[in-house]
Amino acid sequence: MKILPAVTIMLTLALDAAAQTSEVAARILVQDSPLAGFQYYEGKDLWREMKPGDTLTLAREPGNPHDANAIRLEWKGRKLGYVPRRDNSDLARQMDRGVAVEARITALKARSNGRNLISYEIAVPLERR
Repeated sequence: MKILPAVTIMLTLALDAAAQTSEVAARILVQDSPLAGFQYYEGKDLWREMKPGDTLTLAREPGNPHDANAIRLEWKGRKLGYVPRRDNSDLARQMDRGVAVEARITALKARSNGRNLISYEIAVPLERR
């Protein structure tokens, strides 16, 4: 799923709201998609340990030689893959501005060819006063 242009506006509003408040009230879902590159990193070894709902860490890689908007996803400090290139530019820009984002596993899909898929969602927590 592609991040919609309106997400930039929503993320900006979320950043402004979060700066004025201190308690989490809700979340804005900004992306739900499969993880890119899972088969190339540590996911194969961790497959049986992960479960839907597990928290993922998002890390910007602006110096990535293949994609200046690269966003790495990790599970318990272990690299699983990346936000797909087609979906990362708006999110990277917002992360670079300091917008707090959260990610979690939404589905683990075992495939008969061994190329398992992880779906995840990224959300911006909204805080209340």
